[in-house]
Amino acid sequence: MFDPIDLLVMFLLNFAVTAFLIRFVYYPSRRSKDYVFTFFAFNAVTFLVSTLLAGVDISVSFSFGLFAVFSILRYRTDPIPIREMTYLFVFMALPVVNAVLIGQGQWASLLVANITMVVLLYVIEKEWGFAYETKKSITYEKIELIRPENRRLLLEDLRQRTGLDITGVEIGRIDFLRDTAELKISYNDLIGPATTGYGILNPRGKTAAAQPLGLNRDGAADARPTRG
Repeated sequence: MFDPIDLLVMFLLNFAVTAFLIRFVYYPSRRSKDYVFTFFAFNAVTFLVSTLLAGVDISVSFSFGLFAVFSILRYRTDPIPIREMTYLFVFMALPVVNAVLIGQGQWASLLVANITMVVLLYVIEKEWGFAYETKKSITYEKIELIRPENRRLLLEDLRQRTGLDITGVEIGRIDFLRDTAELKISYNDLIGPATTGYGILNPRGKTAAAQPLGLNRDGAADARPTRG
């Protein structure tokens, strides 16, 4: 068992690495208050439990398994993006590793493990050497262009009206009553980290409210609310 001063120092070391990863790696591309709160909370609680149970033989497996089970029960009914799920796993595993290495006095291994994780996530998040393709759902009204023989015209129309470098399109639900079709477009993301789902990509690389982008007959963007 650690005395309060040692516990505070260990907690601050773990918190410093976590804060750096969240603030300078995750946050610039994903400004989500809910996920930032979740990452800090999971990391802090996991570290404290792992450290306080350091004297128990099953401390590591117990603490890691406890929060792994909790995350599955909590998020199985609330879909969480793969990217955020990966970060959540990192911020759950990192404090367990730190608690074990600090408890064993392996400061060199602690330094190497944390620096490696920071560098790895930073490089991956900055997408150095990678080219990503983004997908978005839109509501399209020129239903005559969804015919197979008009695919080239469909792509050209979508590129002109969205201003995106569209590389592919998938046709979903077709509504002949309203002469609309649900399309999923794929395009090269030349602005920033890849984002998927609904919304309009603005010049800063952020997405607007979660709703599909519709195109009216005048070629203007028409945001239509999604149906539950």
